[in-house]
Formats: sequence, structure tokens, C-alpha cells
Amino acid sequence: MKLKRAIERELEIIGEAINRIIKKEPSMIDRIEDAQNIVGLRNQVIHAYDNVSDENIWAIVINHLPQLKKDVSGLLKDKF
Repeated sequence: MKLKRAIERELEIIGEAINRIIKKEPSMIDRIEDAQNIVGLRNQVIHAYDNVSDENIWAIVINHLPQLKKDVSGLLKDKF
């Protein structure tokens, strides 16, 4: 249970960071695949905790975090 909660907390932080990036630079929404879904997940984890399944969280970690890492790495390369 601790591991699940820790992962969910990290996903909340990622979602909040993406939300702030989009608010500051709306054009970034096109450079981060699934940006709206990431923010939506953050909102779901925070506000509808009882509706977040373990399978959904695991699928996100396995299937979507690698792409997000690529997107963010690309943004950092462009910036610096």
C-alpha cells in the first residue's frame, strides 16, 4: 500500500508540473504527448481517490511514463 501511495503522489506532482507548464506556455501542450490526460489523472488521484484502480496506475507507469520521459528530455535539450 505504501508503494502504491508513493507512486500516486509522484503522479500527482507530475500532473501539477504539467498543468503549470501548460498555463505558462500553452504551446507546450502540443509538445507533451497526453498532457491533458496527465493533468486529468492528477485531478482524479487527488479528488476521486476511491476510483483509481491499481491496474490503471500500473498501466500508466508501464505504458505512458516512458513517453513522458522522452518528451521532457526533448524539451530540456531544446531549452539548453
